[in-house]
Amino acid sequence: MDPSDQAGVGPLTRNDTVAAVVRQWQAVRPELDTGPMEIIGRVNRCAALLQQTEDAPLRRTGLSRPEFDLLGALRRTGHELTPGELARETFSSGAAVTKRLKLLTERGLVERRGDDRDRRVAHLRLTDAGRDLVDGILPEQLAYESAVLSALDGGRLDELADLLGELLSRLEGHMRSLRV
Repeated sequence: MDPSDQAGVGPLTRNDTVAAVVRQWQAVRPELDTGPMEIIGRVNRCAALLQQTEDAPLRRTGLSRPEFDLLGALRRTGHELTPGELARETFSSGAAVTKRLKLLTERGLVERRGDDRDRRVAHLRLTDAGRDLVDGILPEQLAYESAVLSALDGGRLDELADLLGELLSRLEGHMRSLRV
């Protein structure tokens, strides 16, 4: 049996940085329900740790995570995208996409094509070098992610993916309803 499944494992007995924060809050404000902090805090902490280390394969190629996300969006969609479409695909601001595209174009990884009917619209696609870079680094990135998740067995991974998917779906729906 996994030790975390045993009775007695909870906010007072977990041994991670978020558990320490929760214990401190419980000591000074015991009337507060710190349960949400245990989830949100851990998701945020995991994201921060992953972002610190996951970019190692990308750094070797001189790419940042947001730049790779743009290249990846162009590769996985399989067709040209406008800067606005890329912003939506990568959850980025238009200004951030414009800045990143400038760098990627200068590196010869992305090329722009003007629209025949509207000169204000640009269509973007990967160059052969951009496609080769994405195709070359993606297996290494996926191997890294598999190694990170190897501490959990397949059933737990599926359960985690389902729970995170449910949370994400609800959050995205909630944010759309708030027009954020």
